[in-house]
Amino acid sequence: MWRSLPHPGRPVLAAAGVRSRAREHPDTSPLASPTGPPSTWTALGELGSALAAVRLVGAVPRLATAPRGDGHLVVDIPGWRAPEVTGAPLRAYLRALGYDARGWGFGTNLGDPRRDVERLAARVLDLVDQEGAAASLVGWSLGGVIAREVARRHPDAVRRVITYGTPVVGGPAHTTIARAQAGGTRRVTRRLDPAAPIRVPLTAVFSQRDGIVSWQACIDRSTPGVEHVEVSSTHIGMGVDPDVWAVVADRLARDPA
Repeated sequence: MWRSLPHPGRPVLAAAGVRSRAREHPDTSPLASPTGPPSTWTALGELGSALAAVRLVGAVPRLATAPRGDGHLVVDIPGWRAPEVTGAPLRAYLRALGYDARGWGFGTNLGDPRRDVERLAARVLDLVDQEGAAASLVGWSLGGVIAREVARRHPDAVRRVITYGTPVVGGPAHTTIARAQAGGTRRVTRRLDPAAPIRVPLTAVFSQRDGIVSWQACIDRSTPGVEHVEVSSTHIGMGVDPDVWAVVADRLARDPA
């Protein structure tokens, strides 16, 4: 009987980063559909995003035991208005594991997904041709939208896609941009080609504490075989959240078949 009770120290260890707070959602049917942007209260939670970096310290031992990489190319794509350097910590970790992790090569993501899909696709195809093997794409927020569309168009060049905090429905209508842009009339994100399904392994990471993108909008109900993993991080904190890093490392090490 006593073994079934939760260990009183587990929440503390999870808060410190020693234990993971990530959990998989194999069945998304009970999850709610998006109704609008995150609440004001949730958005204010983004002010505590720096705490995610603190959890990295406690997570060092478990992050060090992640599966070793096989050296394949991993391209990291930043979120909306985020400079490329925001992904540098994750890329450094992936390189330490043995991956050829690189930035997308275009600096700050200025929010033009149609243009960025075209130029990133050209860059990925060129790199894949040089390396002789498919690349994995890791995208944060709008970066994940771009990664998805590159994979949709060029499945033979993409080994796997991992997104975190990425809206897949509703564009900015389900983000705080909706408030900043007079009700969300500006189309910053969009599904560029919903008719053709993504045919590569896809992992979508989301958080109910996301104060920028409604977590419900991150649930992909149309891509066959998509995997959903929930973490407990703010949107801004996801880039340095150890649970996000652990999910990325674990999925990159899996056989894409």
